[in-house]
Amino acid sequence: MTNLKGIALPFLLAFSLMHFPFSESAWFINYHIHIRNDLPLFKTPPETPNLFLDCKSKGKDVGDKLMLARQDYTWDTKINFARSTHFYCNARWVDHKEITFDAFKAKRDESRCRKYHNSCMWSVRSDGIYFSNNSATWQNEYPW
Repeated sequence: MTNLKGIALPFLLAFSLMHFPFSESAWFINYHIHIRNDLPLFKTPPETPNLFLDCKSKGKDVGDKLMLARQDYTWDTKINFARSTHFYCNARWVDHKEITFDAFKAKRDESRCRKYHNSCMWSVRSDGIYFSNNSATWQNEYPW
C-alpha cells in the first residue's frame, strides 16, 4: 500500500499540472490590483474624500478606504490552486452612486492582467468602473 501511494501521488500531481490551462509558475505570480479614484470633484473640496471602497475576498478583507481624488488603492494577491481567487469591492461615490464589482477573478484575470506587469488596473469615473491591463486603453466594465 505504501508503494502505491508513492507512485500515485507523483502521477496525480503531474497529471493535474499538465491539464491546468496556465503554467505552473502562475501559482507564484503576485498580481497587483490598483483602483484609482478618477471621480470629478464637483463642489467637494480637494482634501475631502469622495469615494469609499470596501474590498475583500472569501478569506481576506483588504480593508475599507476613504479615497481622495486621484488617490490609488492597491494590494497584491496570488492565484490559489483551484483558481477560485476572487476579490470584490463595494464602491460608493459619496452622495451619488454605489456599485459592487469584481476587482479580481482568477479565471477571468490570470491572463489579461499578466500583460502589463501582472497588474489589474481600475479607474472609478463618473459613468462607471473602467478596466485596463496596459494603462493606455480603458473599458467601462461596470457602468453605474
